[in-house]
Amino acid sequence: MSKLTEHRLSSETVYTGKIITVRHDTVRLPDGREATRDVVEHPGAVAVVPVTGDGKVVLVRQYRHPVARLLLEVPAGKLDKGEKPEDCARRELEEETGYSAGRLEHLATFYTAPGFTDEIMHLYLASDLQQTAQNTDGDEFIDIEHYTVPQIKKLLADKEIIDAKTIIGLLMAGY
Repeated sequence: MSKLTEHRLSSETVYTGKIITVRHDTVRLPDGREATRDVVEHPGAVAVVPVTGDGKVVLVRQYRHPVARLLLEVPAGKLDKGEKPEDCARRELEEETGYSAGRLEHLATFYTAPGFTDEIMHLYLASDLQQTAQNTDGDEFIDIEHYTVPQIKKLLADKEIIDAKTIIGLLMAGY
């Protein structure tokens, strides 16, 4: 056990919602004192960097209520209970963009914000895309946009893409 490890003494669930659960933990610090930690439990998620046969990256533009603005992002979504990340990546890609992937390559798995949530994100590169039909959830309103490599580089350089999973995905995919 590391000298940096905290030990949970108690835990209280303070909120259970459709996607997240919030708990309030009391922990023993390495020096013996007690502290509190608020933790957002999340089922995990996937993000997909889709690239068309002609080399264009498919991004989605949608309004994000928590930040009160439109964001340009890679397609992404939460894992359903018992769902494998690759299956979720295929499902979310098709639902949000109307493309199915002939090939999925796992790029990375990372914690999104481990200071307050246990959410883990599985990142994929999708290629050999076939056009199907967009089938978003009833409360999702998404525009699909296609960008060339120079356009992606400019969007990143100009800080027009400010979503972490999208920045990580594009950089991991070599953009």
